[in-house]
Amino acid sequence: MVIRTRLRAFLNQLALFVGTAAAIAYFSFQAFNGDHGIQAQRQFDQQKQKLSDELASLKDQHAALERRVNLLRADTIDPDMLEEKSRELLGFVHPNDVIVFLPK
Repeated sequence: MVIRTRLRAFLNQLALFVGTAAAIAYFSFQAFNGDHGIQAQRQFDQQKQKLSDELASLKDQHAALERRVNLLRADTIDPDMLEEKSRELLGFVHPNDVIVFLPK
């Protein structure tokens, strides 16, 4: 009778330790690999840096396009820009231009 009580007490303690170890292992794994864990945070930071770089590039492109649009405004039109666009759209060539045909 005493042996069963001691065995049961030992098994209860063992189950408690195993359960605690399993819970610690589970939460440790989730803290590192989970949706909001350390690795996910690193991936979010990398994605944030990539998107910040893309945003800076797009802002530069936007500024360049804005400058080109300002050159084509009716009140401050740039003659060189007007000539370039008209040649491009109409397909005309200036008499002093040299045309070089490249093979396809």
